[in-house]
Amino acid sequence: MSDPADTPRGSLKVYLGYAAGVGKTFQMLSDGRAAAQGAVDVGLAYFQSHARPDTIEQAQGLEIVPHREIEYRGKTFQEMDTEAVLCRKPSIALVDELAHTNIPGSARNKRWEDVQALLDAGIEVWTTMNVQHIESLNDQIWQITGIQVRETVPDGIVRQAAEIVAVDVTPDALLNRLKRGAVYKPEMVEKALAGFFKGSNLGALRELTLRQAAHEVDLRQSAYDETRAFQIPRIPEVRPGGGVDNQPKERILLHITADPSTAMLIRRGRRVADYSMPIAPRSSCTRRPNWHNYHPRNGKRWKSIFDSHGVDRSKHGFSVAAISPKQWWISLAKIK
Repeated sequence: MSDPADTPRGSLKVYLGYAAGVGKTFQMLSDGRAAAQGAVDVGLAYFQSHARPDTIEQAQGLEIVPHREIEYRGKTFQEMDTEAVLCRKPSIALVDELAHTNIPGSARNKRWEDVQALLDAGIEVWTTMNVQHIESLNDQIWQITGIQVRETVPDGIVRQAAEIVAVDVTPDALLNRLKRGAVYKPEMVEKALAGFFKGSNLGALRELTLRQAAHEVDLRQSAYDETRAFQIPRIPEVRPGGGVDNQPKERILLHITADPSTAMLIRRGRRVADYSMPIAPRSSCTRRPNWHNYHPRNGKRWKSIFDSHGVDRSKHGFSVAAISPKQWWISLAKIK
């Protein structure tokens, strides 16, 4: 038996949309059926039909890995059976709703963590998610919609994707689907129209999704030589004196305190850093920016600020310097 450490990691494909009903799951299933008809071993690890006939029809003919049933507070819930998928080990696993939070009692808290296990086992994963679940967009989504999205996916998970598919439909077409009951049950339509599915929200979210998809494509193109189909290193910048400058040219400095707005500032800074600095080629994507902790006065106080605001420091590449017991500077910089 081969050593699991020698197994090439699976690739990730993300179907990205801006709201429920745009067709992410439908498109994923359609592509999965096409792959299966081409003699590719495809397993439907998890999908949520939401009682949509078109979506259910697309799942026909695909091998469905039975879900795991979990009892919680007197009710039975169905979750993806990750261990069963690992045992089955299809070439491609279709996994709906990447941002989903698993029911207590599951082996992992988040579905994206289950997906990581599949990828580590060498299984290619195709999955779906909406733009509002991207961690660094959390505050921007709240400003647009007035709704605080609780289920988020770390930006680093999305960045792992070898391919991003933007599943798009106009807001008018989506609202038409909603009103004729193709998205939610009739009794839920009015509530949706008065909340998340306002025309202004959908337009802004659609624009954000298309910009995010374009940004992800641009990042990947900067790390690949498409004409030769192999990875290339970024060309180092030559200094006027003839030396080579391998250091990032820009840094962003965040001044943060114990104020609750700290978490929002960090997420916003992360996005500005992502948009202003090119990434290293995918061959070096496993190199994460390290935390450099400078604490001249108190070695543990800075960490409590992040923890108290629910900021997962493993999701961001920050250098941290404590300049007083209550004030910190964070320098965001990509490494090579």
